[in-house]
Amino acid sequence: MLLAASIAWLGILAADHPLARQFGLSALSLAIIFGIFIGNSVFSRFAAQAANGVDFSKNTLLRAGIVLYGFRITFQQIAAVGWAGVVIDALIVGLTFTLAVQLGTRVFKLDRQTAMLIGAGSSICGAAAVMATEPVVRGQEHKVSVAVATVVIFGTIAMFAYPLIYPYLGLSEQAYGIFAGSTIHEVAQVVAAGNSVSIAAANTAVIEKMLRVMMLAPFLLLLSGIVKSGKGGSTEGASGNITIPWFALFFLAASAIHSAGVLPAALVDALVGLDTALLAMAMAALGLRTNIGAVRQAGLRPILLAAVLFGFLTMGGYGINYVVRLAFQ
Repeated sequence: MLLAASIAWLGILAADHPLARQFGLSALSLAIIFGIFIGNSVFSRFAAQAANGVDFSKNTLLRAGIVLYGFRITFQQIAAVGWAGVVIDALIVGLTFTLAVQLGTRVFKLDRQTAMLIGAGSSICGAAAVMATEPVVRGQEHKVSVAVATVVIFGTIAMFAYPLIYPYLGLSEQAYGIFAGSTIHEVAQVVAAGNSVSIAAANTAVIEKMLRVMMLAPFLLLLSGIVKSGKGGSTEGASGNITIPWFALFFLAASAIHSAGVLPAALVDALVGLDTALLAMAMAALGLRTNIGAVRQAGLRPILLAAVLFGFLTMGGYGINYVVRLAFQ
């Protein structure tokens, strides 16, 4: 945890440099960049000793940071996303997962478990969705690792690419936030991609992403029913254990408290500062765990499927955002 905190501190300091501001690099983006560099150079020498703290930062502190992020958000901002944001997320989740299963099994000749795991990670919330889907389809450990690797690869690409293409998308900051939140894989990657454009874009992106995360529970219930009925193909030994993303609900609770205005401004500022530190630590830990060798480990066919899904999320997701926005105007 001290290692993650040190890298986070470097990211926060470096974000104040004029060069970082010129290129729109936030503390979170820099923390993950530094983490990736260290993770693929010297981290292996002491990974065994640091693994528990790094994983705690990547998982538990990330969720704590997302909960505290609620103190930056009001229900008025959530209402601004509106039903259009819900419809966009529902379409993205349903279409991406369906595309993953159909292309994965028919075109790329992957087994159905691997295709489902990659589809869940791409369509909902990255590695967390992969881990939550695993008990339902009873995927073996190596299949879970492959699915997580694809999320890391293409989610990281999206995290850096979206801010770069933002000036050419013709989107307002709010529309960009909805686009990023509805199409980027991981919560952490959405936070970084939003922050690289503006605080307003980040706030909208996180709201949209959390709406998408909250679709995980009904998605798993539906998938469990499909698997048990035999319509999901060969997923022998699948179980119905459902993982509920409680941190998404706590995020809403924090937003409700902030919207009510019952906390002193000084306390809210302190919570926001703590939130920045926790998220930067989570980014640093995610970078430390991003192994470039994951590309080779995943193999070609899963990478190709994930690449097609990434293309659909970016280009198809942009089209879905555009059409739904027009429909709700």
